[in-house]
Amino acid sequence: MAVLRLGPLLRYVDEISATVWVETDGPCEVHVRCESGAGGAERAWQVAGHYYALVPVAGLTPDSETPYRVLLDGEQVWPPPGSRYPDSTIRTPAAPGGEPAGQRLRVAFGSCRWAAPPADTHDPVGPDALDTLASALAADPARERPDVLLLLGDQVYADQTSDATARLLAARRDTSRPPWRQVADYEEYTHLYAESWLDPEVRWLLSTVPSCMIFDDHDVSDDWNTSAAWLIRMRATSWWRERVLGGLMSYWVYQHLGNVSPAELEKDELYARVRALPDGTALVREFAAAADADPGCARWSYRRDFGRVRLVMVDTRASRVLDEGRRAMLDPAEARWLRDAVLADHGAYDHLLIGSSLPWLLPNLVHDAEGWNAALCAGARGPGWARRSEGLRQRADLEHWAAFPESFAALTGLLAEAGSGEGAPATVCVLSGDVHHAYVAEPHWHDGTEPDGRVLQLTCSPVHNSIPASIRAGFRFGWSRAGRRLGHALARHARLDRPPIGWRRTGGPWFGNQLMTLTLHGRAARLRLDQARRERGGGARLSCAHEEVLTGHQGQLGHQGA
Repeated sequence: MAVLRLGPLLRYVDEISATVWVETDGPCEVHVRCESGAGGAERAWQVAGHYYALVPVAGLTPDSETPYRVLLDGEQVWPPPGSRYPDSTIRTPAAPGGEPAGQRLRVAFGSCRWAAPPADTHDPVGPDALDTLASALAADPARERPDVLLLLGDQVYADQTSDATARLLAARRDTSRPPWRQVADYEEYTHLYAESWLDPEVRWLLSTVPSCMIFDDHDVSDDWNTSAAWLIRMRATSWWRERVLGGLMSYWVYQHLGNVSPAELEKDELYARVRALPDGTALVREFAAAADADPGCARWSYRRDFGRVRLVMVDTRASRVLDEGRRAMLDPAEARWLRDAVLADHGAYDHLLIGSSLPWLLPNLVHDAEGWNAALCAGARGPGWARRSEGLRQRADLEHWAAFPESFAALTGLLAEAGSGEGAPATVCVLSGDVHHAYVAEPHWHDGTEPDGRVLQLTCSPVHNSIPASIRAGFRFGWSRAGRRLGHALARHARLDRPPIGWRRTGGPWFGNQLMTLTLHGRAARLRLDQARRERGGGARLSCAHEEVLTGHQGQLGHQGA
């Protein structure tokens, strides 16, 4: 009998369909069956000795919630016998045009999650926010839960493995040699996902709350695609090629496919070919190699519409142009795609969400420092400054939107265009993580042409990671008035043009393991930040650190319990 190794993960959900992802220990027929009679089946397919299925579930009813079961070759494997968690369910939104007056969309998001240690082990970085959310939902099934979970990068850490994973790596190779305790290949990536997603609370949460994902650097390697010099250095090592191929292959299997709708999956030639073969490893490896060599060979970005809320998830890692003379966060084809995804059917959505693992608006000093560094690396102060600045860029992770000034300006212009004109959305929110603190920032346009909709940077990180005191102090200073003055001095030294906008921090900074939730209803929006805190006597709870109405009023949005 086949065994369920990992999952189920509820990924894509719309009014009448869904997808459920699983990993099994061998070839089998995977069925998803709902109490309503809806369901689907898929034959497990193979990559690198592992078997997977992404089961399309059809026949769902709009505006409903139905429990589901997973069967392998006719034997039920989920929910497991004696499960202490509520049934996993698929909750569908109302049909377009038929939303009841009380319909709301709750979007929870965050990034940067180290796998939590076992429950009976001390956790030195504090409670995991995902674990804590799952425990709260499982204990109170009537509690309001997210309608979708956005995981904005660093779902796994290929370059910072746990002691348990390091022991496993040492059992299969010599970890005294490169890449040492870091992940080396696809097989080792599968252990990272298992360590993270087999966490009992997180496993149940991901089985019942749909998720959208995008990678960031640690999903492959710290500083991934920082610069052309970084890439040359990495490609000269003996281990990098297997690392990056394993990272892209596993991302395609474990994360990317679930972001795609059933209709889009049916048109995906690579997916169809992999499913048709006894072993799809060579095809997926070939695809990953092409994607690494040429950003234009793959598109990791995607668009999702949730009623009148549009999400555009942007790849800020693998589609970069790194040549020093024409650096860009997005290659030209990706930039055109982003523009089309944002502006298509302008006026057809009330809220626009841009998912970017890297924040658009950073602490003011950090933004200016990255622009200064980028200019010096490009030769603004001569070759000596350029050499030293490249070293600083790699050591200090100076590679956000601010480090690509033309891309920053282009994104700023696109957000202003999307938020302006007849039918403009009430909010345009950039949702980000990466920087290990949470904050709200709001721009103002120097020329006075403010968009009609409210434009905001909403940053939430980490979900579960360490926040050293030095990082806290650095970011606090970066937001301070003195930090802004120092940033202006750096900008003058590099002869930088004035950016088209200024911005101020309107909330935060908050430090800790945390999640943000946007509640959207009509043209009203509310933001809430919850932090995971230890309780006396053990256990953890989510505590509201901040809550504000972004548009509309509290009465429209109701109240979300702590």
